[in-house]
Amino acid sequence: MKITPEEVIHVANLARLDLNDAAVEKLSHQMGAILEYIDKLNEVDTTQVPPTSHAIFLTNAFREDAVHTHLDRELALSNAPDRDETCFLVPRIIG
Repeated sequence: MKITPEEVIHVANLARLDLNDAAVEKLSHQMGAILEYIDKLNEVDTTQVPPTSHAIFLTNAFREDAVHTHLDRELALSNAPDRDETCFLVPRIIG
């Protein structure tokens, strides 16, 4: 499938991209090659292939929960730019 430079410019404008003439020409050839490859893939008989949600088999990598000691308050607040006795102080952003 041939992609014209006008189509590349149209898509670039939609994406708010500023492309020079060399980039438009390069992208029109590259996008055309991608679409030709997709056309080849569409010719493959996939009637016996079950639909999948992922290309590869995925499993969750769960870890065991482990109890750890919490961070000491003084250590956590030691690098704070502004703090009171127990909390971080941050600038007010809502009036």
